[in-house]
Amino acid sequence: MLSASTNPEVMPVRPRPPSRRAVLTGGAAAAALTACGTAGHPPPVTPPAEDPDRVLLRELIAEKERTVALYTALISSGAAKLVPFRDRHQAHLAELRRRSPDAGKLPTTASTATTSPPPKVSLTRLRDVERRAAALRPRQIADVSPPLAQLVASIGACEAAHAAALPRSL
Repeated sequence: MLSASTNPEVMPVRPRPPSRRAVLTGGAAAAALTACGTAGHPPPVTPPAEDPDRVLLRELIAEKERTVALYTALISSGAAKLVPFRDRHQAHLAELRRRSPDAGKLPTTASTATTSPPPKVSLTRLRDVERRAAALRPRQIADVSPPLAQLVASIGACEAAHAAALPRSL
């Protein structure tokens, strides 16, 4: 028996490429199917995710305003020892506002303090606020930019130091 390689009269069979008509027909059919699948239904629109830095800055600013208000309430009742603690929180707040793209849209501490009554405050409550804030900081820095992560970590370290350094009594 002769094979195609030994018999010069037998040519190997090659598959024929598709004709131009077949390619055009297939492309038109694919386009029609695609158009049918979305006809009358616009593609779902998902709002762009908000910048994690912006979200965290907004949360931290609100939290720091509450903390400053707690310290101010105790200081106004005669706890002058707490002034340096409050001043550090105010410095944190100023830096957070400086970095926030929403800085002009956020209320200041003075405007929020006049609209809400002063909360009942104790050293125990302040210590608890400081501990909770310091414990929360490592989880908050996971999705933010390195410069903001560094600032938040530093603020958390300061809050941890506050929790330990707050006096036991006034």
